[in-house]
Amino acid sequence: MRRSFDAELSRAQMEVREQTMETIGADLHDNVGQLLSLSALTLNAVQPDSIPKGEMEKILSAVALTKNALEEMRLLGKLLQGEQLVSFGLQEAMGYELEYLRKLGVYHLIFEVDPQLRGLVDSDRELIVFRILQESISNIIKHAEANEIAIQLSSRDDLFVLSISDNGKGFNSELPTIAGMGLLNIKKRAEMIGAVIEIKSAVEEGTTIQLKVPYGTD
Repeated sequence: MRRSFDAELSRAQMEVREQTMETIGADLHDNVGQLLSLSALTLNAVQPDSIPKGEMEKILSAVALTKNALEEMRLLGKLLQGEQLVSFGLQEAMGYELEYLRKLGVYHLIFEVDPQLRGLVDSDRELIVFRILQESISNIIKHAEANEIAIQLSSRDDLFVLSISDNGKGFNSELPTIAGMGLLNIKKRAEMIGAVIEIKSAVEEGTTIQLKVPYGTD
């Protein structure tokens, strides 16, 4: 009964968190996005003849920055609205995540997909897999000090497999303190879909996280 209660509590917490992110994503798109669009339109409406040349260059620069901010906001909004994004396909959603990461210009990214990959039919499980990817990348950014991230999707026997590797500083994966490094949420999410998480890491040897999701009756 205790395990059942803990599982239901974790599921409820994840649902609340997901709803919160969906709301934030929608607000970014509807409110902040509209304000940025209006700002760009207003700046574009300025008549060049009435502005000194030096000042006009500043206005054009502000227009470009506003448009860039709008593009970044739209992409971030899509990442927060995971359920909607995953509805277009898990690989598509992961592509958005990696594109956002690529723009940082910090990491060499490798994304490999098995041509024989079988997708997960259950959209709820796909969303959790996507959130696990996001959480793992967040951990790499915060802790790994890496410059390369490799992501692989494959099918093995009756399992959907997601592997996330980095070439960062690593850690002793035998220590119980790893739960405090953002990995506890990953493990809880995996348990919700009956998946198994394997974490392999050593100091100065990088880290690999492998998620194995059973296809079940899909």
